[in-house]
Amino acid sequence: MIKSAEKITSDPDKLLKKNTALVHSDNQKVVSHVQRDSGDWIVNTLLIEGSDVAFKFMRKRAYRDLKGARVNITYYPDSEDVAGIKIEIMKIVRIRKS
Repeated sequence: MIKSAEKITSDPDKLLKKNTALVHSDNQKVVSHVQRDSGDWIVNTLLIEGSDVAFKFMRKRAYRDLKGARVNITYYPDSEDVAGIKIEIMKIVRIRKS
């Protein structure tokens, strides 16, 4: 039985302690937010101000539009093959509006 809301929400400090490859950034401005269907999942792609790498996460349902919003994100670097070319991306593990 969950007694407090703290146990439901994920704490970025706990995530960072468990996995040293994770990076946490606060108050990042979203320049672009695109959602597209990929089977049963919806792929969300964000572009963050001052960064030229795409940030991606997947959800079962559509997410609210984040364009122009400030977000706190926890992510790790990854790569993706697009037309035979390896592209650097960031996989988002946790995202919250600031």
